[in-house]
Amino acid sequence: MRRLLSSVAFIGIVAGVAQAQTPTGSEGSLFLLLPTGAQAVGMGQAMVAGKPGSEGIWWNPASIGGQAQKELAIHHSKTVAGVGDALSFVLPTHSLGTTAFSINILNIGEQQVTDEFGNVVGVILPRDVVFAGSYALALTKRLLAGINYKVIQLRVDCSGQCASVGPEVESSRAVDLGAQWDTEVGAPLTFGAAVRNLGGRLNSRETNQRDPLPTQVEVGALYRLKFLDHYVKDTELRAAASYINSRAFGGKSVRLGTDVMYQGKVHLRAGYVGHDRRGDASASLGFGLQSGAFVFDIARTFGGLPADNGQTPVYVSLRYLF
Repeated sequence: MRRLLSSVAFIGIVAGVAQAQTPTGSEGSLFLLLPTGAQAVGMGQAMVAGKPGSEGIWWNPASIGGQAQKELAIHHSKTVAGVGDALSFVLPTHSLGTTAFSINILNIGEQQVTDEFGNVVGVILPRDVVFAGSYALALTKRLLAGINYKVIQLRVDCSGQCASVGPEVESSRAVDLGAQWDTEVGAPLTFGAAVRNLGGRLNSRETNQRDPLPTQVEVGALYRLKFLDHYVKDTELRAAASYINSRAFGGKSVRLGTDVMYQGKVHLRAGYVGHDRRGDASASLGFGLQSGAFVFDIARTFGGLPADNGQTPVYVSLRYLF
């Protein structure tokens, strides 16, 4: 009980300090609030206390602090916002912590450039890009801490006759801070806290004003429910919940998720995101499969603004562990 109370106090202190520093965000940088990774999406985005490998870089950088294997991964998404691809390389060490390098690209959709006769002479490529360097380590046997340093760009590149103008690039920088605390309350229990997109300003494409980035504060927990072990052999059930505050851009919401794992290789996931002002998807389903060094995950969301606009979001992740 003493460990449980100290865990709750730790998470509360981190969340309180982070929330006091949370600014509003720029409309032009709201792509930073889009989810990354099929595991997290399948569990309703309640991943701040989870350890999903390279996906954790975008949810809580502390989560890679205990990773034992190197990893190459791609996380692909297709939503009404565009087509996203996040590439990551994770490099753990025995005594110096874990480092990772990632790039996350959202292709908004190309636009053709035509001449006065209607002939296509070039193509404009608007993209939102995040370069991230991550570092995490175990401060104690139970406590992990991590940080991301991110370079954020709103880019408009052009090929063809318009290429001589050069790319238009609007840049900013930000950090993510995170911590996780592992304990036992009848079964493994992990608390997590993270502050994402802290610091930096970026011009909005809509207002052309340099506004703060949309900082998010999230706290949550992940718990293994042991009752299923008595009825289904080689099967585990994990439940996760988190509370997130995005202030003016999304407001407050609760996220819930479950993961049923069979023999450590097959996963069935389901999640729920409480509606906020951004219209997040209200439900999600996911499936995962590990075969040797390869891990495949897929998830879909249902409800919310993306589905209402005619594009049901799909997320696919492929990881290679070595």
